[in-house]
Amino acid sequence: MRLSAPVYRLKRQARLLSRGEGIPLHQALDRVAAIEGFAGWSLLAAKAAEAQPAGNLFARLEPGDMVLVAARPGQGKTLLSLELAVEAMKAGSRAVFFSLEYTHTDILGRFRAIAIEPADFNGLFEFDNSDAISAGYIIDRLRTAPRGTLAVIDYLQLLDQKRENPELMAQVRALKAFARESGLVLVFISQIDRAYDPSTKPFPDLGDVRLPNPLDLSLFDKTCFLNKGKIQFQAAPA
Repeated sequence: MRLSAPVYRLKRQARLLSRGEGIPLHQALDRVAAIEGFAGWSLLAAKAAEAQPAGNLFARLEPGDMVLVAARPGQGKTLLSLELAVEAMKAGSRAVFFSLEYTHTDILGRFRAIAIEPADFNGLFEFDNSDAISAGYIIDRLRTAPRGTLAVIDYLQLLDQKRENPELMAQVRALKAFARESGLVLVFISQIDRAYDPSTKPFPDLGDVRLPNPLDLSLFDKTCFLNKGKIQFQAAPA
């Protein structure tokens, strides 16, 4: 059953109903759930969690994490990354999307594809498509960002495009040190090598990440590989 609105909006409706009619919030939540066709709010929330894997993934992220989201084109890695940004904003944290691939209009369209209006989050979302994007630029841009801010870098390989930038390994190491120091979560969208053959294994893995130049992929704390609507999540060994 498809919800008429994202869960955070339904919760907002319930809070307004609770205040407007002077009823306990749990009763208001159940009434909203009934309108959506569920016997109670807990059933609605459970169904929503099944349909929104990003919520489960976000719950497994910690401040300071470096996360790799990788897939072949068209498998949903950008949408998953935006959904993680939405989860951060639902939790009251800021989200920033760095890209040399998309325009602001493009990203707003992607948000609407998952029934989200960034304006609903009271200025928590920022978009940056500066030509100067690099590790140093990202660090400067996020220097004063509050702990828990989630930043998406679209995509990992763009850091390797300009000769004047430091080598990719140095940039990712600098970003890892910065994430740990500042308590930010950095999500890197990554390309997968064209040689990956889904008929031989259901998901790509670290060996399939396209790397024109060397990079120690153990710098990433968590990985998400996508294929055919499914996600394989893995945390690096402690």
